[in-house]
Amino acid sequence: MSQVIIYTTQHCPYCVSAKRLLSSKGVTPVEINVESSPQHLAEMLQRSKRRTVPQIFVGEVHVGGFDDLASLDHQGRLDALLHA
Repeated sequence: MSQVIIYTTQHCPYCVSAKRLLSSKGVTPVEINVESSPQHLAEMLQRSKRRTVPQIFVGEVHVGGFDDLASLDHQGRLDALLHA
């Protein structure tokens, strides 16, 4: 299974929803809180080119945020990406 990295903040409902969806797929993502580290925020900005959280990566693939993750799941493409 591909490693999943999710950049989050502490009080983000979309982050909670993304982690819940991933958990339902049997995935425990590596969570990086960008609130507590300017270095991690800079890393997220460089990798994703976005300022909002969550930012989700499956392997080296930038999925995007929760809406993008949920869309992949509804299209039936998330499982294949997770198991690539």
